[in-house]
Amino acid sequence: MLTGLDQATIAKTRARLGLDRPFTTQVGDWIGGLLRFDLGRSSEYDAPVAPIARERAANTALLAAVALAIALVGLPIGVLTGARPRGWLSVAVMPLSVALVACPPIVGALALLWLAVSTRWLSIAPGSLAVPALALALPLGATLERLQSQATAEALRAPDVVAAAARGLSPARVLWRHAARQSLRPVLGIAGVLIGSLFSGSLAVEVVTGWPGLGRLMYDALAGRDVFLAAGCALVGAAVLAVGNLAADIARAVVDPRTRLA
Repeated sequence: MLTGLDQATIAKTRARLGLDRPFTTQVGDWIGGLLRFDLGRSSEYDAPVAPIARERAANTALLAAVALAIALVGLPIGVLTGARPRGWLSVAVMPLSVALVACPPIVGALALLWLAVSTRWLSIAPGSLAVPALALALPLGATLERLQSQATAEALRAPDVVAAAARGLSPARVLWRHAARQSLRPVLGIAGVLIGSLFSGSLAVEVVTGWPGLGRLMYDALAGRDVFLAAGCALVGAAVLAVGNLAADIARAVVDPRTRLA
């Protein structure tokens, strides 16, 4: 922001933004401002940090919600592959899932951008959700499929599920009514970790695809040495992550009532 300006203008701008004060004083004032929901003022945008970070966090939350909605397709696929580990669906899905799990989101985003430019199957227009959402959703969906598949195979061997099958219940009812619900418990147990990986991967994806989210804002703040904006992005990102973990814990409590007694 200050590149190419004379020293007097730079000094005046630093004084207006409070950057000429001792570092400890700046940190103390920033912490005190948190009590008033004041995250300081951005030197890059010359505006309060809070509304900028709030707007970008909403964009990141939208991207994460769409990616999660797409990735949830991995759960029913995992139930089917876990029920028939040697079936044709499992044989076809497993190698693809393993490859997607091992693929970093930034590599997936670059591959999807190449595919979009080459085939025009996906939109790369500014503000388009297709490429960034798929870049986040595909590895997450593959992870959910692998976890759900293993959990379903274990649930089908559980005594209560075996007993339900012995009572003459149809295989579909045993699978979807008993085994599927029981197998969700271990998957939801690590949902907080999966949500964390979703938000951490969004930073690289937003930078590569140009999605105007919190990750892109953090990158711009670090590149521009905007201290207050970078700190505000980190704080808002931590708050969003905490909310995501809380939602995962609530979902696990709904599926497994035993966790409410712990």
